[in-house]
Amino acid sequence: MAEKVLAKAESFFDIYDRNPSPSKDVTHYCPGCGHGVLHKLIAEAIDDFGIRERTVLFSPVGCSVFAYYYFRTGNIQCAHGRAPAAATGFKRTHPESIVISYQGDGDLAAIGTAEIIQAANRGENFTVFFVNNAIYGMTGGQLAPTTLVGQKTTTSPYGRNPANEGYPIKVAEMISTLDAPVYVERVAITDAKNTARVRRAVRKGLQNQIDNKGFSLIEVLSVCPSNWKMDPIQSKQWLSDNMIQQFPLGIFRDRTGEVPAAENKRHIFHVDGLREALELPVETESTIKVAAPAPEFQDPRIKLAGFGGQGVLMLGLMLAEAGMHAGYHVSWIPSYGPEMRGGTANCHVNLSHRRIGSPTVSRPTLLVAMNLPSLERFENEVVPGGLIIYDTAMVTRAPKRTDVKALGIPASTIADELGNTRGANMVILGAYIGYTSILPKEAIFAAMPSLIKRKNLIPLNEQAVEKGMEFVRNLRG
Repeated sequence: MAEKVLAKAESFFDIYDRNPSPSKDVTHYCPGCGHGVLHKLIAEAIDDFGIRERTVLFSPVGCSVFAYYYFRTGNIQCAHGRAPAAATGFKRTHPESIVISYQGDGDLAAIGTAEIIQAANRGENFTVFFVNNAIYGMTGGQLAPTTLVGQKTTTSPYGRNPANEGYPIKVAEMISTLDAPVYVERVAITDAKNTARVRRAVRKGLQNQIDNKGFSLIEVLSVCPSNWKMDPIQSKQWLSDNMIQQFPLGIFRDRTGEVPAAENKRHIFHVDGLREALELPVETESTIKVAAPAPEFQDPRIKLAGFGGQGVLMLGLMLAEAGMHAGYHVSWIPSYGPEMRGGTANCHVNLSHRRIGSPTVSRPTLLVAMNLPSLERFENEVVPGGLIIYDTAMVTRAPKRTDVKALGIPASTIADELGNTRGANMVILGAYIGYTSILPKEAIFAAMPSLIKRKNLIPLNEQAVEKGMEFVRNLRG
């Protein structure tokens, strides 16, 4: 019996190899910290429900940030406060998964307030464990949204004053005022009786998700002996004497019995029927034929860069739109801001025969540099064997690297000869498709009407593409 009670849950790693500390068999939490107890209760529930293989734990910044050291489940690390937003995206795309958002008070009740309220208001079908220890535990013990009135912290050395810092935020009460949440309860890790209630709440919150009933939030009052400057026994007594008075324990919302299992069905977005839903013309299957490019040019990861105003973002959009016409999976993401007024603007484009995991291109197979600052900034990012296309009319030196291919083209000069310097981006596009055969010109021409607002400029852009292709043909002889 003792072996069963004291056994480590299978949802924990046997050895915490991810923990960088020398001790690989203990957690990094301080003695007395409630995180370890809550981890144990969650892991045991995951095991008992048989859901480990489909469980994903979302943890943002805070003492909970290193939960991935311990849980033998899927783990996704989030930006501070953004776990509910990331969890929403994952759950919507993987509705069969069991999603846990594990957050502290300095995270959920401060920078993440909007995220948790909106997720709760939508009734997202995942489970939130909110650890409230009334302080910023990870960063030195500063005042948190849940710090008690009069409680001293490093940033409230005279005690929390409502006139200065406001009152402690009661998350469970706040969330329970919304219509959508199914289950909201506040529990506390103190004595055996209260810890047993934590165990029941953990299991109920997960069971609601398994039954597809909707949003559950369990607020867990916990101790922080290190930052409270108490020993573990004193801190538990302080929690019982003070925190529970400010944050009463109990169930604030429970619609579990009212919501039938599997009621919480959401619309899953599919490409099929999307154009009809948006009242757009229905496209027939593309008849544009794509020649097979050489292996080194297939499924390119592209970074396009230049001055703001050179049409860098339009070049990326044109590639992505044409890629769709040619049957590729595509992505396009811009990077701009102050760069739009003369610095380096850039965008990332993926063309792939497979689904694209991330739109970000950190190691491009193709770099288009339309000015010298862009070449200098991004040249070293190109993978060995990759391709750099640059405008020799704007870039005063060739790429320095010898392990990449380089294609220089006087794009701005050619565009000038056509009557509009701004057509340099289309000249480069023509040179690229002519050099690699990644797209036929018909796909580019098919994309232009939806992207070029001034229809009288479409013929000029078509000519620019043709000139870029012609330049490559002449270059090859």
